[in-house]
Amino acid sequence: MNPVLTAYAALAVAILFEVIGTTLLQKSAQFTKLLPTFGMVVFYVASFYLLSQALKQLPLGIAYAMWSGLGIVLTALVSVFVLKQSLDLAAFAGMGLIIAGVIVMNTLSNTVSH
Repeated sequence: MNPVLTAYAALAVAILFEVIGTTLLQKSAQFTKLLPTFGMVVFYVASFYLLSQALKQLPLGIAYAMWSGLGIVLTALVSVFVLKQSLDLAAFAGMGLIIAGVIVMNTLSNTVSH
């Protein structure tokens, strides 16, 4: 399999695991609930491991920008649709800018292997 494709797959799962870990952080009630706290730790560790695997092929700046940026957007969407929290128009506009930035980095930057 293509190593760059494998790196992007690892990064995608790392982002997903980070979002799950952050959602469990909310559910842990400041570490007072054992199961969500344990799940949070497991998902964060798995996320960082997969991010480290992605870094074998992807530049740190690109991988981390995608991991954190898309993690922010997905976590915000989970907060709206799963946790029933609200976001205003400015928050959605900011998320749009984050997504635009990730797209620009991946399509126009010479630092990413295409």
